[in-house]
Amino acid sequence: MNTPSPKTLPAWLPLVVGGLLVVQFAGLGIWQVSRGLDKAEQRAAFADRSSAARVVDGMDVRPYQPIEAEGRLISERQFLLDNIVLNSRYGYYVVTPLELAEDVPLLLVNRGWIEKPGVAPDMGEIAASIETGDERITILGRAGSLPRAGMRMGDAIVRQPGWPKLAVYPETADVELALGRAVQPYILLMDPDDERGFVRHWVPPEMGPGRHYGYALQWFAMGAVLAGLLIWHGRRGGFSND
Repeated sequence: MNTPSPKTLPAWLPLVVGGLLVVQFAGLGIWQVSRGLDKAEQRAAFADRSSAARVVDGMDVRPYQPIEAEGRLISERQFLLDNIVLNSRYGYYVVTPLELAEDVPLLLVNRGWIEKPGVAPDMGEIAASIETGDERITILGRAGSLPRAGMRMGDAIVRQPGWPKLAVYPETADVELALGRAVQPYILLMDPDDERGFVRHWVPPEMGPGRHYGYALQWFAMGAVLAGLLIWHGRRGGFSND
């Protein structure tokens, strides 16, 4: 009795799978190069010491661009961004809305870091320590964004009466809902020399462009090696069913 021969895989299958992997490796390398270029642009913007651009509603800004805004700080509607660690100490970023004009979105101003005073901090004492005047002022700084976390548990804005509001990695929509007003799509990182702020040490992302370029080189090298193996194996007849 003749026994059936075992089924063999199509000869073209390893070539197709290998080709898809080569394309994927190349795509990952291109993505890392793009990320490296973005980081290089951000660092160049951070090193830029040119004159600050005056903030107007609807303007486009690049990360860390020097900007200047004029308006009134709304001291009675401030946020304390929780879970901010500085030198192994827990604290808050103090974020204060700046009213540029009555009919335009507010500009959020990150005034810097303050240390959390104990396990159950007194919001009244904190409010008094971060209070500002209500006169129109000019603020210098850099364009930035709200801090982000990979994962957030619970509400972005802690439900509690009164102000300031505790917030845990809020997004723009969360802040707008709490304020009842629209805000600009970027924030102002207050200049470290401004006496109306707290501890400030704004720096670009720690992972520089060089590391992204290194990762890109690894992906390109893996793709090139795999492509070479496919070509070599194909020329030797390795993909034939005969």
